Amino acid sequence: MTATVTGPAVARLSHQPLPEARLGFGGVLRSEWIKLTTVRSTVWAYAIIFLLQLGMGAVIVLSQPEEYLEASAPADVAVFSASLGVMLNQLVISVLGVLVITGEYGTGQIRSSLTAVPRRLPVLWGKAIVFGVTSFVVGIVSVLASFGLNAVLLQSRGVSVTLFDAEVWPYLVGAAGYLALVGLIAFFLGALIRHTAGGVAAAMGLILVVPSVLGFISAEWVTVLGQWLPMSVGQNLFFPATVFQPWQAILVMLGWIAVVAVPAAILLKRRDA
Repeated sequence: MTATVTGPAVARLSHQPLPEARLGFGGVLRSEWIKLTTVRSTVWAYAIIFLLQLGMGAVIVLSQPEEYLEASAPADVAVFSASLGVMLNQLVISVLGVLVITGEYGTGQIRSSLTAVPRRLPVLWGKAIVFGVTSFVVGIVSVLASFGLNAVLLQSRGVSVTLFDAEVWPYLVGAAGYLALVGLIAFFLGALIRHTAGGVAAAMGLILVVPSVLGFISAEWVTVLGQWLPMSVGQNLFFPATVFQPWQAILVMLGWIAVVAVPAAILLKRRDA
């Protein structure tokens, strides 16, 4: 009688190697949202933006003389007072933009983020998208709240304004858009420099110091150069256009973002975390 030899049993399905798990871009966005909203500095910065927008608008409305209110269009007064807080809030959003990225380098958390996403660049783009969209939402809520408060204050002074005026919305949306765009410039400066103090100094220098220095030089080419700086360009989004139309101002601001974002992305791929 011949013995039958059988081959080894086929390995069970549970012993088969599992496919490698990969974090998709949606997961990156969710993780960056959690990081942004659970940091105390984010909450404080957005709260300050909201309060400054309300406070500055109310001060402007209450301090205007009756002659100015009578001579100006009600919608212009309401939009100007609701948007003026952006001039201070651009500093707040710039500091926050730097902290969003440099905070991870300071704590070393960036290593965990890049380990989870070895391709690296999705982390940078995910942070930028989450921060930019959140900043725009906070900005538009703050500007609309300021406009509503100013409308009540103006009504008490005999001036009637409405949010349904078609001329009002472009400037209000433009003010919120400028906050998000200038915040992204600061964010990519932070990604490029990787140090909080250096990033904040660079952002403040680009927004405040450089325009102030150029203001002391009377050469024509310097004047033209100053008109292309972020703060000067951004004002065309929420004040009546002087140099650029709003769509042109958006393109110039996007160009500023690209100038900083491209080298930041290249260095993120090449440098150690």
